[in-house]
Amino acid sequence: MSDLLPIRRALLSVSDKTGLVEFATALHREFGVELISTGGTARALRQAGLPVRDVSDVTGFPEMLDGRVKTLHPLIHGGLLALRDNPEHVQAMKRHGIEPIDLVCVNLYPFRQTIAKPDVRFEEAIENIDIGGPSMIRSAAKNHRFVLVVTSPEHYGKVLGDLREHGGSCCAAHRLKQARRAFVHTAEYDAAIAAYLDQACRDAARSDPPASLPSEQPQRAGEASMMESPVPESEAATLPAQITLRLRRRQILRYGENPHQQGALYVEDSDGSRGTLATAEQLHGKELSYINLLDADAALRCAGEFDAPAACIVKHATPCGVGTADSLAAAFEKAYAGDPQAAFGGIVALNRPVDVPAADAIAAGNKFLEVIVAPDYDESALELLKDRWKNVRLLRCGIPAQRGSSRLSLHSIWGGYLLQTPDDPGEDESPWRVASQRPPSETEMADLRIAWRVCKHVKSNAIVLVKDGRTVGIGGGQVDRVGAAQVAIGKAAREARGSVAASDAFFPFADGPQLLLEAGVTAIIQPGGSVRDSQTLAAVDAHGAAMILTGRRHFRH
Repeated sequence: MSDLLPIRRALLSVSDKTGLVEFATALHREFGVELISTGGTARALRQAGLPVRDVSDVTGFPEMLDGRVKTLHPLIHGGLLALRDNPEHVQAMKRHGIEPIDLVCVNLYPFRQTIAKPDVRFEEAIENIDIGGPSMIRSAAKNHRFVLVVTSPEHYGKVLGDLREHGGSCCAAHRLKQARRAFVHTAEYDAAIAAYLDQACRDAARSDPPASLPSEQPQRAGEASMMESPVPESEAATLPAQITLRLRRRQILRYGENPHQQGALYVEDSDGSRGTLATAEQLHGKELSYINLLDADAALRCAGEFDAPAACIVKHATPCGVGTADSLAAAFEKAYAGDPQAAFGGIVALNRPVDVPAADAIAAGNKFLEVIVAPDYDESALELLKDRWKNVRLLRCGIPAQRGSSRLSLHSIWGGYLLQTPDDPGEDESPWRVASQRPPSETEMADLRIAWRVCKHVKSNAIVLVKDGRTVGIGGGQVDRVGAAQVAIGKAAREARGSVAASDAFFPFADGPQLLLEAGVTAIIQPGGSVRDSQTLAAVDAHGAAMILTGRRHFRH
């Protein structure tokens, strides 16, 4: 038995009318296909001079309820779902006057486009939830042995190619492939709706104050911290009970972290991906690797912390140099000077479009860089960087769609996933307090802010030293805080004197701060909350230094 299916009747009902007239014209004029359609799709086909039969003529019922009901009818779904090699189905079709439909071309109401609009009303979003479209797509895809389903203008050419190859018939392999695409399409559509409604539920929960506030937890003995109190139930409500990932593969990578591992980049279909590595455009250089993307993402996240021009250089997913200044060129020079040895072969991210002075600074000297990522590049700056390096990867990421996004952070573990709210850029400084006898000077305070923001992008345990708007020593990924302080001091060498320090979590003992103070650190910022905070404070006061307690830690694992 041949697996070829002659296409004689087609139902077309699309929101996206790209290529519709050309597709329908080919179906009708090349293969004699009868066209059935609805509403605006039918009008578009008639205006093109094509004969069209309205769905209401097939069902005997007009479109009703503002178009909510038009294709939900046995004469439509019977023609899609009937098994044509089942005698009982064939007899039922004859008895009820059901004609088979061989091809369904449907794409859905633009729900994602609707909710992406600023200030979209909830009611408008709900009205853009398609019902009849997914029903027809699923009916046709389920019965793909006898029905061809098409859900995107991208597939029109392949459908026509298959029909031309087989004289107006479609092969089983093509029908199966399109059925798989159809179920992916409806699954992603439903997931987008579920995510939108989930967000609406969480927004509603946040707008209603809890009946009672949780009582203050007593501090435990040992190393208890103010950061260890449980998340209030009102905040936990922002985490969904169930999540659905909607990702599409954008790029096959050369390999994963190592050559024996496969790797690929998957992205979200949302405006929230704009201004991120997921949607960055590669303008120059070699093919991107898995590690390139990890490091570039880490660099871009850190550079995005700052309102002033900033540059961040990353190696092995942690910053090795960060600088801020009045110009992007000066910011890069500061970042590179933070650790020139580690910067060799590094990844650079900038938070401003790259101009010629910045490009000059980046290209000067005997530097070796793997990736440069920025919101944009001046044309002359881009050409300068291309001429300087044949293989350096230049990425244009665009301006982020939203700073301080509500996007949740996802991390895979063996057999599951960990989900958390983001450690957003910026920080509310209202809980900060000066704990030392001496407050920090204005210069120290400016550097403390930089150190604190950089610190949350460094692997824990993390200590960051900053001086004159740039990092001079970073100690991260250590298993004890004293070790992190020693690494930071060793990196800074003589520049540690007169610098300030940030610690991503409290100091359990005074030994770490003592090392920093003896190296010449004049001010420290840290969360506080250790039962031995008084010992640390005593060491700070004894050296005439300043200390800020933030009340919030920034572990990064």
